[in-house]
Amino acid sequence: MTTESTLRFGAQTDEVTSLLRIVNLVRTGEATTRPEIGKVTGLGRGVVSQRVDQAIQFGFLGEGEFGASSGGRAPRTLRFRSEQGRIIICALGAAHIRVGLTALDGDVLEHTHRSWDISRGPEKTIEAVMALVDEVLEKNSKVPVWAVVVGLPGPVDFASGQPVSPPIMPGWNGFDVRTPFEDRFNAPVWVDNDVNLLALGERARRRDSLADLIYCKIGSGIGAGLLSQGRIHRGANGAAGDIGHVRVLDSTAQCRCGKIGCLEAVASGWALVRDAEQAIKEGANSSMAAVVKKRALTLEEITLAVRSGDPLAITLIQKSARVAGETISALVNMFNPSVIVIGGAMGSAGEVFLAEVRQRVYELSLPLATRDLTITLSVADEREPLRGGAELAREQLFDVTFPRWFADGRPSPDRVAVPA
Repeated sequence: MTTESTLRFGAQTDEVTSLLRIVNLVRTGEATTRPEIGKVTGLGRGVVSQRVDQAIQFGFLGEGEFGASSGGRAPRTLRFRSEQGRIIICALGAAHIRVGLTALDGDVLEHTHRSWDISRGPEKTIEAVMALVDEVLEKNSKVPVWAVVVGLPGPVDFASGQPVSPPIMPGWNGFDVRTPFEDRFNAPVWVDNDVNLLALGERARRRDSLADLIYCKIGSGIGAGLLSQGRIHRGANGAAGDIGHVRVLDSTAQCRCGKIGCLEAVASGWALVRDAEQAIKEGANSSMAAVVKKRALTLEEITLAVRSGDPLAITLIQKSARVAGETISALVNMFNPSVIVIGGAMGSAGEVFLAEVRQRVYELSLPLATRDLTITLSVADEREPLRGGAELAREQLFDVTFPRWFADGRPSPDRVAVPA
């Protein structure tokens, strides 16, 4: 039998490995009774019973209701005790902060948000984030925080949790995002690109653990989250999927990153606002003209104008979709995904945007790469990045670092730190 010493140090013995696997089988719903666990793992009845008792003793599993009988006595189901800890997710965008609290099964319990300019810098931004975290924790203060996930609108070195030369985040390069949250909550903290969280949210929603999927977020900025066989591809320095700064042929538009001709400078939300205002000043006929005379236009107003049939808005949205589709087609040829999900504010333009993207992708991609490809809009749910953040935390806690902390009953920062 596994000794206390072995459990305390998380040694990878067969007994420890089978114990952790059983917890995860129940957690994911793959096996929820002792007989089912025996069938899946090949372990004998006595061994399964012993491991389940240990998992219950550690507090990971609990007894559930009686399941369906297959002829004999009905087996009692097991349940993962998702209520024993909380996950905090902080999803930061270029112009907003969204904070949520979930149980260990990813169920969103509380969430809130506020407008915020990410360029105000890391210290003020983290202070604002902490205030929102206090708000969502108000009703759940007695349940310990097991993990924190922070999503940022720029490249992130996942191992260190530090932003890497983010184009729209002055003052953030190399900033230690992780430590303030670790110090506050005494819990492991993972920092990642915001689009990666959205891609993981799609994986969870589709219940496809082996998804080959690209999530393209097209709003004030442009980025892509790349899932290969269910795993996020981040690249060597966290820059994978940063398609917003791919060069557009023949473009001379100035980008916010300082370069010329980036996709973002041609097809993003702020680029469309710029082009719409310029066209109206030059005399273009549009329902948005009245707004431009009074104040700056917003991307939301352009997408609403598309829905009402405004010709200028439709022309601009189609132009954005065409150029974005050309870049996405290169990703299709390289990664051969089965699904492309279009999200972000531009996606709210609906079929006008999506149809143009589809046309360009199918025109420019290899027939084999598009044979079974689905291109669709994301679910219009503001909680999607929160679900994706919870998915990241659960993956890191139970698939990656579980052996290092399970004997303590809950994770702590020093036991789950991502190796450099």
